Amino acid sequence: MISNTAIWAFRSSVRCWRHRAVLKAALQASDVKAWRYYSTSIRGGVTGMEEILARVVAPLPTYETRDKSPPPPESNSLEFMHFYSSLDKEDKLGFLTKLSQDFGVDHNNLSELAVRLLDTQLRDLATILQVEDRLRYGLTPRYKQLLNHISRVEGGVKFLVDLRADVLEIISSKASESPHIRDLNGTLKSLLSEWFSVGLLRLERITWQSPCEILQKISLYEAVHPVRNWTDLKRRVGPCRRCYAFTHAAMPMEPLVVLHVALTEDISDNIQSIVREFASLESEEDVNKINAAIFYSISSTQAGLQGVELGNYLIKRVVRELQSEFPHMAQFSSLSPIPGFSSWLQGLLSQYRKEGRGSDLLSEQEWKEVEQATDSAPGTPAMEALHKLITSSEGLRSERLARVLEPVLMRLCAWYLYGEKRRGYALNPVANFHLQNGATMWRLNWHADTSPRGVASSCGIMVNYRYFLSDTSKNSAVYLQNKVITASEQVLGLVSQFQKNSKL
Repeated sequence: MISNTAIWAFRSSVRCWRHRAVLKAALQASDVKAWRYYSTSIRGGVTGMEEILARVVAPLPTYETRDKSPPPPESNSLEFMHFYSSLDKEDKLGFLTKLSQDFGVDHNNLSELAVRLLDTQLRDLATILQVEDRLRYGLTPRYKQLLNHISRVEGGVKFLVDLRADVLEIISSKASESPHIRDLNGTLKSLLSEWFSVGLLRLERITWQSPCEILQKISLYEAVHPVRNWTDLKRRVGPCRRCYAFTHAAMPMEPLVVLHVALTEDISDNIQSIVREFASLESEEDVNKINAAIFYSISSTQAGLQGVELGNYLIKRVVRELQSEFPHMAQFSSLSPIPGFSSWLQGLLSQYRKEGRGSDLLSEQEWKEVEQATDSAPGTPAMEALHKLITSSEGLRSERLARVLEPVLMRLCAWYLYGEKRRGYALNPVANFHLQNGATMWRLNWHADTSPRGVASSCGIMVNYRYFLSDTSKNSAVYLQNKVITASEQVLGLVSQFQKNSKL
């Protein structure tokens, strides 16, 4: 079999040469002196950037001619795309800074319009509305119409998704504190939210008969439970499994968000039974034994679509699909990882050790059990032993240690999910996602992910967020508006134990 690397290299080279041919033809057909820039070094510096921006970013039409101005030639969009793609990371930052700063909103014109609006407050309503409309138009950045035109050329939407990914990286890495860059990000997000409206997305079920390119991307994009090989992938789209993705007409063969589902008899309490203990590939589904749908992995594949709501709608669409296929199905739940729990707990232990407050985290009896199970002395040695157990799989392999650690880690994890907040909402991003969707924090599961990755990130604990379909709208509203988490008795009981035995 040809290696995956070889396949990708061949496809990439074909795409690259095809794109170059299209671009060259378009530029040669235009009035632009096509290769006057490209015959020189790509890194043309500030002058080269100013030159190309002045050439491709057309002035914003006046308010009166906004619907009558002819569109710029397609070659402008292609030239911009080619130029930007050829820049290195540092030059991309400079280019985007110049684009957002020099080709944004005309603030002088905007100030005049704002004054005019204030002056018309005593005039008739029609005059006020017209000035308001002018003001809205004046708020349009000059570069926005270029972005709109780029979206209409082949590959343009994907280019803009990747462009926004670069902008988000600039903001998150603090490579630039420019408010103009943040405004560019807001403009891109607004446009992408319109273009990727759920009504424009297509729901696809991925099967072993799906195109090879799609299957390979499903494997590459799987961020929660990595796919090990082709056989593993075949099982994940085979009997008692479902894989769905949203796609968009402007980005063919490119899954945007992917949801993996296990069809089970009961709500699963561990991931091993789903991704590491497989039925035969030739086995048939027994409809009578399929009572629950377990969402065990959801992955957003495009960094540039961050903040554009896709996952929530995908889950809702998939629920409808499954209800149509299995009318008797009534149980819908995630089986979710808890990224960040181990890091949070290690930080908590380090803080308590420095402050000499170790006794506040566990009860006196629990510390004695830790000391006995690890053969460590009281105080700091016991805390160090506990810290070591959390960062390794030793505590899960030993039945004796696991018996000591389970009640402690389960209540600490319950508090982390339920009690640790950021701006009033759940600190854990996976919890926040499902709670926003209206799910109930239903059950914490011990020994649920015994893989090295599962142990390292969450001490092997996983959580079910259960979707009670009649309650999801109410739960979502209560969480988003009042910041109240809907949780089961099991979770609330563990939180109560934490509050009784531990002191933050």
